[in-house]
Amino acid sequence: MQAALPPVRFTGAQILRDGALQRRSLAVSDGRITKGPLPEVDLRGYLLLPGIIDLHGDAFERHVLPRPGAEFDLSLGLASTDRDAAANGVTTAWMALSWSWEGGVRDPEFAERLLAARDACRNRMGTDLRVQLRCETHLIDSADRMLAAIRRHAIDYVVFNNHLPQEAEDALVRAEEVALRAARAGRTPEHHMALVRRLLERKRDVPRHLCRLAEAFDTLGVCYGSHDDPDGETRETYSMIGANIAEFPIARRAAAAAKAMNDPVILGAPNVVRGGSHSGNARAIDLIAQGLCDALASDYYYPALAQAAWTLVDRKICDLPRAWAMISSRPAEILGLPDRGRLDIGRRADLVAVNAETRAIEMTISGGVLTHLSHGAARRFASGPQQIEMAAE
Repeated sequence: MQAALPPVRFTGAQILRDGALQRRSLAVSDGRITKGPLPEVDLRGYLLLPGIIDLHGDAFERHVLPRPGAEFDLSLGLASTDRDAAANGVTTAWMALSWSWEGGVRDPEFAERLLAARDACRNRMGTDLRVQLRCETHLIDSADRMLAAIRRHAIDYVVFNNHLPQEAEDALVRAEEVALRAARAGRTPEHHMALVRRLLERKRDVPRHLCRLAEAFDTLGVCYGSHDDPDGETRETYSMIGANIAEFPIARRAAAAAKAMNDPVILGAPNVVRGGSHSGNARAIDLIAQGLCDALASDYYYPALAQAAWTLVDRKICDLPRAWAMISSRPAEILGLPDRGRLDIGRRADLVAVNAETRAIEMTISGGVLTHLSHGAARRFASGPQQIEMAAE
């Protein structure tokens, strides 16, 4: 278990609290936000903001498999993911781990190995690294195996996902890309597409399969939703079985349908920062401006989370408190985490210090553990009244 910071009070910073930036101090003790006279660290020139909560990120794949066929020890990859998240202000993160026919790092066998590795090294991590399981809808025969993994590893978040139609389409117009994906899964293109066709033939069995999974998730207390809804009808279907989180809807109609049913909508932060989807889907910044988004997720790039908030501010879509809520308090509400997402007394000490001039994240504290410290913030600690120990990496 990581050691928490000694009791400390941060003074001089602007603190995001009660929906506004306020000039006040913030105290941390025993992993919680507290009050009372404590040794002080002067953070004038900084913003103290709630720690970032990332609901979906697959950047971990690049840490465990930096090149095709070059898999590293999973504990090394997870430790690197932990540091990557912390350096970008993330204090709680769901790694989007696939349970899929796609093979490689998205195969059920790999999922089980990574889950075991995460459990083994979890106490050595500073970031609260959790797992979101991306369940491919047509992988019916492995349902019992997947449910057993969910129980064994206490997975609390699942999204339904169907990449088969896109793979079938890509085989016609982007055959080279499909061949590359097949090679990464250790298959020939012919064997790969034969598998896709066999799974597509099970379309009629999918609704009953999903209803069975939904019932099991309800029993286990698992939050669940869907990923990449292409239209409003698909979102409505998922909502009817209880999958009420709409993650990365492809089209505006899907996002609008979700909001009409009071289902939270999660969009990708890279989409905001880049000004659009790299795959031609709906522009996140437009959906946010239209009130069709509740929270942002890293998708594949942790730095995009904080940068997306600043992009929304600079584009005058919303002010900083509202923009930051999309990566802190709103994700906490969606996944039912009442102990984090806000800088209130008694809550978990999850916070980041942002240089007000450069907007760089220079300090991250997760559950009272100092997980990242750099530049000017590090100098403030060095000149403080007592030694503050940084969490071991």
